[in-house]
Amino acid sequence: MGLFDKLTGTRRPEGGVAPAPPEGMRAALLDLNRPDVPFVIRDGAAEDADLVAEWRMAEPAWQALFIESQLTRAVRIRMRLVPEDHEVRALEEQWEVTRVGNPPRLVISQEHSRGQDRTVSRHWTIERGSNGRLEATETFRFDGAELRNPLRDATLESGWTWRGVVFGQL
Repeated sequence: MGLFDKLTGTRRPEGGVAPAPPEGMRAALLDLNRPDVPFVIRDGAAEDADLVAEWRMAEPAWQALFIESQLTRAVRIRMRLVPEDHEVRALEEQWEVTRVGNPPRLVISQEHSRGQDRTVSRHWTIERGSNGRLEATETFRFDGAELRNPLRDATLESGWTWRGVVFGQL
């Protein structure tokens, strides 16, 4: 892996893994959709991509999680499948998020950036343990990699390359 690959998050599959056909690759990514995950993967034709993965920030069932996480960035990953190279080109885009109103709701700003995002939010509770000493217990954790990692892993398991895009077109 070269320096540029490291910066863009590009990963190649293990040797000996036969690449899946394009329909199989697309199906493997769409199969990640489940009601118990905080993201959705959908058709990306409207965003000039094959597929788009994004947080379920607008869905009422998931809003409490995103408000509690004190998330400051909304992330969307646009993906283009390149069958001739057995490659999924992935462009991560981020927007600033603020909380407004009471009860709070999330509002996405117009500021936009591209490239890999690493957002982690943790909440801790400090209390006295059974031995009388102060102990910190993690009570909440939200990691932005929960969006990228399953997509990347499904791509690699299908024998395709996950290529992060920072500059140029998807």
